[in-house]
Amino acid sequence: MIEKLSEYGLKSEHAYAGGFASIALSFVAYFISRARKGDSKAQSDRWGIFIGHWAPTFFALGVALKLEEKK
Repeated sequence: MIEKLSEYGLKSEHAYAGGFASIALSFVAYFISRARKGDSKAQSDRWGIFIGHWAPTFFALGVALKLEEKK
C-alpha cells in the first residue's frame, strides 16, 4: 500500500502536513462546536478527540513513506 501511495506521488512531507493540519482542525472543530448553541461540552470534546485521532495515522504514514523514499 505504501509503495502504491509513493507511486501516486504522495510524499512523506504531505503526510506530515496532514498530521499537523488534523491537530489544527481538531482545535477548530472543538471551538466551533463549543460556540454552537445547544451542543454540550461532551459533544465538543468528542468532535475534537475524533479529529485528533487522525494525526497519529498521518504521522505513521509519513514515517512509512520516508522509509519508502530511501529505497
